[in-house]
Parts: sequence; C-alpha cells; structure tokens
Amino acid sequence: MPTAASQPQKSALDSPKAVEWRIADALVDYPEAVAEMESRVAAIRAETAPELIWLLEHPPLYTAGTSAEATDLLTPERFPVYRSGRGGQYTYHGPGQRVAYVMLDVKQRGGDVRAYVHALEDWVIRALGRFNVRGERRAGRVGIWVVRGDGKEEKIAAIGVRMRKWVSYHGLAINVDPDLDHFSGIVPCGIQEHGVTSLNALGLPVTMEDLDVALRDTFAESFKD
Repeated sequence: MPTAASQPQKSALDSPKAVEWRIADALVDYPEAVAEMESRVAAIRAETAPELIWLLEHPPLYTAGTSAEATDLLTPERFPVYRSGRGGQYTYHGPGQRVAYVMLDVKQRGGDVRAYVHALEDWVIRALGRFNVRGERRAGRVGIWVVRGDGKEEKIAAIGVRMRKWVSYHGLAINVDPDLDHFSGIVPCGIQEHGVTSLNALGLPVTMEDLDVALRDTFAESFKD
C-alpha cells in the first residue's frame, strides 16, 4: 500500500469506508459469481457489508452484454454463453485471465458513472505500468489497448459495468496468460479489426499473483481505499 507521503490527493471517487479484498482459490462458475455479486450489492446498499473487490478466474465461457449482436457469436456451441446485464458486447472469460469484480458505492464516491468508469480504466493502466506495459484508452473502443512493435493495436483488458441503485458490480478482466484462441469464437466487444493479447504473449512472465499485487498496490491511486 502507498506510504503516507505517496497518498494521492482526495478525489470525487474517495470513500471513507474500507474496501474488502477477496481472491478465489479455484475457478468460479459464472452464475455463482453473479449470484454472489447481487447478494453483496444488496448488502452494500443496506450498509450491512463493506465494498468488495473480488479477484477470480472463470472456466471458459462467453458473456453477452446489453449491446451484444447475435452475429458476433461465431461458435455458439464452443463454450457456455451467458446473458449479462453489464454494458458492452461479447466477452470471453477463462483460466489465465484475472477477473476483478468491483462492488463499490459509487453514490458515496461522487455519484458520477463516467468518472467511475474512467477510474477503472486508470486502475488497469496503472497496474499494467508496474510491468512496463503501456496500456491506453481508445476513443470509440471499450477496454485497454497496447501497441505492439509493428504498430498493431491489441486489446489486453476488457471493462463492463453494471449499476444497481448506485452500487457497481461486474468490472474488468485482464489477460495474463489465457488461451488466446478461445477469443476466436466471438468478435470481442464487436471489434473485428484489432486482436487480443496478454501479458505473457507480450513476452512477460507475469503470474496471476504478480498482477494481484499490482492491482492491490495501485488501487488507491485511482480509488481511495
């Protein structure tokens, strides 16, 4: 965690409440994760549980956001497909990908959804920076992107958010070392002209535990912990 001297200035996304962190030690089925998130969101709204960052991996699956186009699901029989209330289009989740489900009281953190999404993006960019990876936003494209040596742009992290009475859930997914061929069953986030990459595909032997440390260490730079 940052020292007192390195604490960021207070922002509109600050909260006086401590955030709980949880790391799943086994693959978590998607319906189980959704049920757990919905239960926790209700508890946060009722002020009977603290905000939560839940880090996990899923078995191979596809999720369809609220803007998903049926034609973007290229191999519907390949993996289970789940309809999701999060924003966005089709996304792949699977082993080797760190999913961070982020359950925060956005109302208490300024009540600005755009600022919240911007903070999620900033968090991913800062965490990737710990491995000397320059993650970037792109206008009109959801997620975080990297530019390869040949100038090719590839997606390394997806972001999809849902709100229930100002409490967030769903969140983000960062590719550490997933099977990138599994993304070929969809048009990821509806974008055909750019590929998908991972930390390991970039030549970085980053482990899931390494990324978890980076996420924990950089969280307070984007959100007051």
